[in-house]
Amino acid sequence: MNTDVKKELHPTMAARRVYRLSDLPVWLCSLALLALVLGLWEILVRALDISPFILPPPSAILREWVVSLATPVLWDHTLVTVLETLLGFVIALVTGVATGALLGKNPRLEKILNPFIVTTQVVPKVAIVPLFVLWFGFGLTSKVLVAAMLAYFPILTNTILGVKSVSHGHRDVMITLNASRWQTFRNLELPNAMPYIITGMEVGIVLAIIGAVVGEYLGGTQGLGAMAVKEMNSYNTARLFAVIIHMSIVGFVFYAAVGVCRRIATPWHESASPPRS
Repeated sequence: MNTDVKKELHPTMAARRVYRLSDLPVWLCSLALLALVLGLWEILVRALDISPFILPPPSAILREWVVSLATPVLWDHTLVTVLETLLGFVIALVTGVATGALLGKNPRLEKILNPFIVTTQVVPKVAIVPLFVLWFGFGLTSKVLVAAMLAYFPILTNTILGVKSVSHGHRDVMITLNASRWQTFRNLELPNAMPYIITGMEVGIVLAIIGAVVGEYLGGTQGLGAMAVKEMNSYNTARLFAVIIHMSIVGFVFYAAVGVCRRIATPWHESASPPRS
């Protein structure tokens, strides 16, 4: 191969190398970004000599988290929060899909009830939690209801949107086939609404765990929220950060589980398939 041909191929080879570097897996880029943030955090805390009481370094937080993982106390509190979150989420999912399908098929009823639904959502939830504790006590029920209340609205609104987004042409086909309302809902409206419902579920599961933790903050003796309050009162900042990180991991696992449900329930939809390069 002569020198001129090598010169012509050299830019192409360089471009290929750049493409391969930019084609790294997304999860690897996320881990690299996380490592960069934690590294900068560690360096700044130690360089500026910030008190661990104010902002502990990530190494101390990681050490406290690993120590907590070896004790049954953290797992007992985690189990309580997970149970509250799942129960609240299931209640919100069932009621949200049922009422969303009903309102999506009845626009007049939706307009009548919409002001009341919106009113229940604009009220600060922190102000409602003490009422729930007063009515239902400090046990599991109040936390489950708070979690369900927060997760209900996104599931409801996305279900309504999914049912209403069915094209008129598809509805005309079902009418031509003399399909009943139940057959139309089961074979057309529900499959069409599933991507929207799962989007509402992704938001709802995050809000559900927030509701459970907030309920534990304000009125509870068990759960990760109550554990965080205990660590805050004992001025153990590193362990408080460890509990917060543990909460985040639990929430991420829930969110990832809903993402798996999307791939299983709607494999035909664009949101369930990876984007094409």
